[in-house]
Amino acid sequence: MKRQILLLSASVVLLVSTAAPSRAANSQAEERVLDYVRAHVKPGQPLMVSELYSKVFTQPDERQALTKLYNAFFRIPLFIVQYQQQFGAPPSLKAIAQQFDLASPQDAAVLLLVMEDDPRVPRFITRDPTTGAITKVDVEAIRADARFGQAIERHLGGWEGKAAPGFKLPGLNEGEVDLESLRGKWVLLYVWFTGCPPCMKESPELANLDTEFRGKGLVVVGANADRVLGLTYDDAVRRRYVEEKHITFPVVHWTRESDSSYGHITIFPTLFLISPEGIITHHWVGYTAPEQLRGAISQGMSAKGSFTGNAARD
Repeated sequence: MKRQILLLSASVVLLVSTAAPSRAANSQAEERVLDYVRAHVKPGQPLMVSELYSKVFTQPDERQALTKLYNAFFRIPLFIVQYQQQFGAPPSLKAIAQQFDLASPQDAAVLLLVMEDDPRVPRFITRDPTTGAITKVDVEAIRADARFGQAIERHLGGWEGKAAPGFKLPGLNEGEVDLESLRGKWVLLYVWFTGCPPCMKESPELANLDTEFRGKGLVVVGANADRVLGLTYDDAVRRRYVEEKHITFPVVHWTRESDSSYGHITIFPTLFLISPEGIITHHWVGYTAPEQLRGAISQGMSAKGSFTGNAARD
């Protein structure tokens, strides 16, 4: 595939795993939850998360893992459809695991099994019976579903040319970033999560773009979605990553309110270039090469803040 947004060297993945010593314990709790789900899922019956929470998983780490998996469950159909539309092929189990911070492709297969057996989710994917890989995505089947259709339209309807929803996002260290206070500047909103392989490739490149364009009127805002996704990384891990990658642009916490306003983001990273007038001029999903971002920023600035339409896409 021309754009392989989910590749990263093992050394970078190791960097995140060693930066979060509590991650192993959290992963163990997550595996206990997934093992139970794998053994108890029944065709045609939704998994009752409230019952699992109150009767089965009573330890704090298990409940945290259950909350994370529950959040992922309702995002996975949106992710699969958006990935299919964006890249012309279904996501691999590995891609799903990486996007939802799961330990392995096998864990992603468990969530797909739950999704397939839940009557609330339309049957919109076909899978290889041997490998479990998704072989076909019926986009129209999920578009027509009342539960998911509206959300899909928000994802696929396009953001470019629309007014950027306002946000007030709490800073990683202190203060907040308010979009309204940035009016008159170009804003590159970068939504990411800790440990996301394509995000870890993107972040250092954005740090370079920030250095290049900061004096010309660009503000890069790194909105970390860990809390929204129910991930267990803490601020110490995020601060360490920011320091190691020499990131000087503001890093803030993405909120559920902003996530809803921006269509419930399911592919990370996602970037929005917002003009000084508050209009989204460009919207990128997945890892985006720095030269593509640089071209769009330069084009916008040369047009003195007017809406310039799509940049050339690879």
